Amino acid sequence: MGRIVGITEFKARCLALLGEMERSGEPLTITRRGRPALTLTARELRADQAGPFGAMRGTVAVHGDIVAPLEPDDGARDAAWDSLGFPARDDTPR
Repeated sequence: MGRIVGITEFKARCLALLGEMERSGEPLTITRRGRPALTLTARELRADQAGPFGAMRGTVAVHGDIVAPLEPDDGARDAAWDSLGFPARDDTPR
C-alpha cells in the first residue's frame, strides 16, 4: 500500500517525501483529517527514456548533407533554388 502521511507533514517535507517515493517506487498516500485525499505514484520510465538525453532518439531523420557555408560566395546569391529552399545543384562539369 505504500506510505501514508498527513497533509501537514506532506506540506512540511514535500521534496524529501517525493524523493523517497521515487527511490522506493512505493506510492505515497496523503490524508486530510485521517481520510485518504490522494495517492501519488512514481512514473515508470522506459529504458530508452531514462533521462533527458536520448528521449527523442529515433525521431529525427537527416536527408542529405547538413553542412553548408555560412556566407555564400557571389555566384551563389543569384543561383536557382530548389523546392526545399536550398541552392539548386549544378551538375555541369567545370
